[in-house]
Amino acid sequence: MIKNEVVIIDYGIGNILSVRQGFEEIGIHAIVTSNVQIIEQAKHLVLPGVGAFEKAMQSLHNLELVDAIVKVANQGVPLLGICLGMQMLLDESDEFGVAQGLGLIPGRVEKFPIGKNDHNPIKVPQINWHELVPSISKIAWKNSLLNNQRPNDAVYFVHSFVAKPLNNNHILADYICGGNRVPAVIVKDNIMGCQFHPEKSGKVGLDILNFFMLL
Repeated sequence: MIKNEVVIIDYGIGNILSVRQGFEEIGIHAIVTSNVQIIEQAKHLVLPGVGAFEKAMQSLHNLELVDAIVKVANQGVPLLGICLGMQMLLDESDEFGVAQGLGLIPGRVEKFPIGKNDHNPIKVPQINWHELVPSISKIAWKNSLLNNQRPNDAVYFVHSFVAKPLNNNHILADYICGGNRVPAVIVKDNIMGCQFHPEKSGKVGLDILNFFMLL
């Protein structure tokens, strides 16, 4: 594997084409694969995803990719989960019953929180641009996935469930919706997740993908 190369996991579910195009737009060669050996040799690994949590995890199990992903993550390789891929980094989800995730970041995936303002109900799925804001833990963005971003940069979200890490120090950025903080970027060492779609978020999103490749 070479430095300007990223491996995107293909498990039959997800926004693979747009993620690949996003990396290629910034000059990164993208390998889309379900080959265990290629995944285990990755220097930068991306887990995309859209759809149902349990079905996605079952697809990873069917292709015998779970152990490979965990192995690569435990070796310190930068791993980026996008949208559902971010949610799958956690321990479990209560979408359509409890389903087990990859367990790389302690926490669970829950239903979208009810808005605090009953006169302005939250639409689910939440399909919108939202501004990123520092999390309550106020972790510095410098040298993180958001190194080149400023608070209030807007990115594009499409999701019905919310990733809730157990440790607030694993939440790098939120967005505000219905008076609630919704985790937008989570991180634990080399393991990172974006609830939004960086590949569909214009220059801000491409800057995020570009800095991921520098980690």
